[in-house]
Amino acid sequence: MSHVFVRTGIEFETCQQALAHIGEEMLAKGVVHASYPAALLERELNYPTGIALERHAVAIPHCEAVHAKSPAIYLIRPDKPVNFQQADDDGEVPVSLIIALIVENPAAQMKLLRRLFSELQNPQTLDMLLATPAEQLAACFRETILEPSSCAQAS
Repeated sequence: MSHVFVRTGIEFETCQQALAHIGEEMLAKGVVHASYPAALLERELNYPTGIALERHAVAIPHCEAVHAKSPAIYLIRPDKPVNFQQADDDGEVPVSLIIALIVENPAAQMKLLRRLFSELQNPQTLDMLLATPAEQLAACFRETILEPSSCAQAS
């Protein structure tokens, strides 16, 4: 079961600043190894994670499973969008939601990424994640993306 951490009311000038923050926070929470912050930055440099969706952009920074101690997700909703390099393009996108994945099992990581992508294709899902009060964000993310109810899967 992944821990879901949430941070709102924060600003970053650059995506590097955001990634450094993620590295420090996840180290402090004890869910990653000391190698994680550098690995996260390096991975983002080589494989950018900014994704332009219909109405907003998100970033899903992550790195190899060897840097994780226990599964976690860190949701950050910055006060103003942070520019991330686009995953499939040379441009930058203004990211409104950062979803950092800490996964210790590579197969689980692929499954989670696929699940995230399919959920985020739905503009309502992202609107909801951006509008939900901070104290409900973790539960909302868990219900929508991590543990959708059986009726949601049937549709």
